[in-house]
Amino acid sequence: MAAPITPAPVPLPPDTRFDIGPERYPTVHVDTTVTIPMSDGAVLCADLTRPAYRRTEVVPEAFPVVVNFTPYNRMGNRVAGRFGRVARRAGNAVRPSDRRRFRGRDLLHTPAGGAVDVWASNRTLVSRGYADLVVDVRGTGSSTGTWDFFSPREHQDYVEVLRWIREQPWCDGHLAITGISYGGIAALIAAGQRPEGLDAVFAIVAGEDPVRELGLTGGVPTPGMAVWLAAVNAGKFVPSPRGMVRNQVLRPYLRDRFRYPASGLGLAARIATGDGHPDGFLNDRWAARLPRFEDVTAATWIHGAWHDVYNRSNFHMFDRLALTDGAKQVLVDDGYHISVGSGFGAAGNPPALDELQCAWFDKWLKGIDNGIDGYGPVTVRRQGGGGWVSRTRFPDPAAEVRRLYLTARPSGAADHADTDASLDSLPPEEITRLPLPTARGSLASGNTALMSLGLATLFGRRFGTDDRRAEATAVTFTTEPLDSDLVLSGPLTVHLRVEAHGTDAFWSVTVTDVEPDGTSAVLTRGALLSSLRAIDEQRSRYVNGELVFPHHTLRADSVLPVVPGEPFDMDIEINATEAVLRAGHRLRVAVAPTSVPRHFLPPTVKRKINGQTIVLDPDHPSYLTYLAVSPD
Repeated sequence: MAAPITPAPVPLPPDTRFDIGPERYPTVHVDTTVTIPMSDGAVLCADLTRPAYRRTEVVPEAFPVVVNFTPYNRMGNRVAGRFGRVARRAGNAVRPSDRRRFRGRDLLHTPAGGAVDVWASNRTLVSRGYADLVVDVRGTGSSTGTWDFFSPREHQDYVEVLRWIREQPWCDGHLAITGISYGGIAALIAAGQRPEGLDAVFAIVAGEDPVRELGLTGGVPTPGMAVWLAAVNAGKFVPSPRGMVRNQVLRPYLRDRFRYPASGLGLAARIATGDGHPDGFLNDRWAARLPRFEDVTAATWIHGAWHDVYNRSNFHMFDRLALTDGAKQVLVDDGYHISVGSGFGAAGNPPALDELQCAWFDKWLKGIDNGIDGYGPVTVRRQGGGGWVSRTRFPDPAAEVRRLYLTARPSGAADHADTDASLDSLPPEEITRLPLPTARGSLASGNTALMSLGLATLFGRRFGTDDRRAEATAVTFTTEPLDSDLVLSGPLTVHLRVEAHGTDAFWSVTVTDVEPDGTSAVLTRGALLSSLRAIDEQRSRYVNGELVFPHHTLRADSVLPVVPGEPFDMDIEINATEAVLRAGHRLRVAVAPTSVPRHFLPPTVKRKINGQTIVLDPDHPSYLTYLAVSPD
C-alpha cells in the first residue's frame, strides 16, 4: 500500500505578527570605547550596546550578541540610535501611497517601519535581552589598518571578531550578524566561514556578487562606485576621539590614514580610463571576495527590493543556501536601497522591520518557538498593486515560459520614443533594421532613481514610475493592450539580432508596464557590452528548452570579437521580478545605447562604438522570453 502523500505546509500570511514579548529592561548602556585586537596587529573599534537598569548601571548578565560590521563609521549608527524613535514618529507623520507604485512619500514614510532602528543598534532587541556590537571594519571609522573592501584579510577579521566576542563575559556564546548593504554582504561572508557560535544572519539589501551587480554591471563601470568609494574614504577621517585616546590607537590610526588616504579610488580611475585593465573584468581576485553561500549553516534571512542596486541577487542567494525552508527566508519589497521596511507594521503588511528581526533572532538564538520558521520562505510584494504573496518557491510554480517577438510594426503607444515598434506573438515577415539613437539619455529615469538609492523619487513620477523621458532616446517595443491580467514571475531574457558599426556596442534594456494613460512604469532592467556576450551554460537556466537566465562570464578570457557590419546574436539578462499587469495595460521593452547614470562607458570603450542596429530578421528573430501566470 502506497504511503499517504503529506501536503506541503501552507506558508503563513505575509502580515502575520510574531510575539516578541514585552521590553525586559528600561534603557540601554552604550560603550563607545571597545577595541578588538586582530592577529596582524590592527585594532578594530566598536560600540557595544547592552541592556541597562539605568544608563550608568549595566545589567550584569551574559546575552546573545548581534554584530554589525560597517565601513560607514559607527558614529552614524550611534547618532541614528539616539534619534530612532523621533525618526519613527516623523515617518508616521507622512501618509504612504496605495503602493500600486512606489512614490516619494513612501520613501519619507520609511522610518515608520523600523528601518532606522535596524540600521543603528536595534533597541527593540536590546530591551528584550540582547547585546549589540557595531564594528568599524579595518581601515574605516576609527579602526586601524587599510580598507580594501571584502578582501580576504577582512574576511579573516570577521571570524576573529566573532571569536573574541565569545570570550567576553557579556556574551552567552550565541551570535547573530546583521547589516544593511555592505553590512549585509559582510554578514553573509562571515556566515560562509562557519564561525563557531553563529546561529543566525539577517542580511538587508545585500548582494551575491557586488562587482558583477554594481561595479561592472553589464561589463562596464558604474559611476556610483566612485562616489561610494569617496564617501567611505571621507568617513574614515572622522574618528571617535575619546575611545581612540583612551585605548592608545590614535597614532596607528593617523599613520594608516595618511599612508592610504584614498583606498580604491586609484584603482577605480585606472579601470575607467585604461584599456583592458585586468580588474575591469570579473576575475579570480574579485571572486575571492564573495560569500560562500553553499557553506552557510546559520539560519539566514535575506531582505531585498525590486529596485535595489542588488536586486539581481535575492533569489540567487536564497537558492544557493543549503538550508531547509524556514531556516532560510527571502522577502522582496517593491522599493529601493534606502526604503527597506516602508509600510511595514501597518495593516496588511509584514511586521515592522525591527520586530521582524527580533522574532528571527528569538527563534534561532534563544530557541523560542514563535512560528517564524513557518513564514514564506518566499515573500514578495508584487509590483503594480498586486499586494503581498507568500509561497515556497520563486518563480511562481504555475508560471509558464512565453515568448514575444520584436517587430517593426508601430504600436501607436510610444510616439514619444525615438522609434515606436511592437512586441508580437509572431516573428516579423521581412528584414528591418532599427538603428539606436545617438542622443544623450535623460536623467529623468528609473535608472536615476535606482542609482540614487531611491532619493530621486522625491522629484516626481519621472523618476521611477514614468520612464517616457528616458524612452525618447530609445527604440521601444510595445504589446497591444492586454485582454486580461498577467503576472510576470521570474527572470527575463531579451534575445537580440544586432549589428555594430564599430568593434563594440552597449545595450541597455528596460522592461516597463504601460498604463492606459501612457505612463511607462519601470519593472526591471538589464544591460550588456557586446564583446562580453559569452555565457556560462552550466550556470545559465533553461525552462522547456528556452533560455530564461543567461549567466554571462564577463571575464577577459571570454571576450568575443565584434566585426563591424556583421550581424550576431546576443542574450541579455533582465533581472527577475514579480509584477501584475492589469487588463488594458501593455508590456514594453525599451532598448537604448546608454543608461545615464547607471553605466559609464570608458573612453577606450566609446572609441570602439560607432553606431548600432537591431536587425529584425524572420530567420534570426529577436524576442523577449519571460515567465508568466494568467490569474483565474
